[in-house]
Amino acid sequence: MLKDKKIVLGITGSIAAYKIPFLVRLLIKEGAEVRVIMTPAAVDFVTPLTLSTLSRNTVVVDPFKVATGEWNNHVELGMWADAMVFAPVTANTLGKMVNGIADNFVVTAYLSAKCPVFIVPAMDLDMYNHPSTQKNISTLKSYGNIVVEPQTGELASGLSGPGRMEEPENLVTLLKSYFQKQNDFAGRTILVTAGPTYEAIDPVRFIGNHSSGKMGFAIAAEAAWRGASVILVSGPSCNEIHHPAINRINVVSANEMFSACLEHFPTADITIMAAAVADFTPAKFSSEKIKKNQQDHSLEMKPTPDILKELGSIKKPPQILVGFALETENEIPNAIEKLNAKNLDLIILNSLKDSGAGFNTNTNKVTILDKSGRINRGELKDKREVAADIFDAVKALFSDTK
Repeated sequence: MLKDKKIVLGITGSIAAYKIPFLVRLLIKEGAEVRVIMTPAAVDFVTPLTLSTLSRNTVVVDPFKVATGEWNNHVELGMWADAMVFAPVTANTLGKMVNGIADNFVVTAYLSAKCPVFIVPAMDLDMYNHPSTQKNISTLKSYGNIVVEPQTGELASGLSGPGRMEEPENLVTLLKSYFQKQNDFAGRTILVTAGPTYEAIDPVRFIGNHSSGKMGFAIAAEAAWRGASVILVSGPSCNEIHHPAINRINVVSANEMFSACLEHFPTADITIMAAAVADFTPAKFSSEKIKKNQQDHSLEMKPTPDILKELGSIKKPPQILVGFALETENEIPNAIEKLNAKNLDLIILNSLKDSGAGFNTNTNKVTILDKSGRINRGELKDKREVAADIFDAVKALFSDTK
């Protein structure tokens, strides 16, 4: 699975760098082409000569050679790579990656990456557990990077706890699994909805909700990475996505989202409805701003279209339809009822009772339920990781329908 893959391996100044020659050797054995880059501090722990011998490529530490004027182009390196693996990564480098402090070749290469990026932290447990480090890790995940959490065990300081760099053989397994999934949905069209809808009261005011759209955008990104052609119908959201396989359609109201979904649903193999669509909209729209001096103003509401139910009623085999359920009580029974009533294949249950799983967070905790009665309870994870879990469940269903 790694044969002919182009891997950039970035090393920073951690004692765990002693593991990297083993990682390089394993990657080469799998048929990958490896180019190694290092921070100046990393040279104190493992020599460029060792790594260049094992990788069969020149190791880059400095961006240019003073004597010859030769420049090592980090931009070309970012375009060349199929994946970048930064291991081990110190707390210092984590901070630089987050804030774009490009004072060494490793960080400049990271900032130029056009490919999946794997970040493998290694440091003492107090440094790893510090709020600033945890915030940096969370931020890097929100950028779309894959952070390989460190193992728990004995550290160089003599203490025991989280901070040990993941073992080289496990990193190779992770890379192989990652590339194996790249073509899971090749040739498939996936329709995704994301974000809130805004229901206008007058030209100034609207009724909305706190949805940021992060979950839906993570689903769209995961679908595109797995080879699908993606139609993303998004309500108002500040999230951005730039994958060429994603066609973003911006809408505002529930009616606009309904129209867009009806248009694109017939050609979608898989539809995942992650948007937080308003259940009600004002019965009347005021063309002029409603003045505050109007006493005892009441607002009459009417239901919005039930997009999910409508799509479920027109779904044809082998189409797969996935819905979301945000519940505050009787979570499982309510989710099962929605699954059956709206002719869904999967339903993703959120509970506002779970810390870290509400609106405007980078993490989520979901329970995945299917029509056969299986209930898969997940842990709190980064939303991109949750998206991967959802597609693993969808892949199993899609295989069953063939």
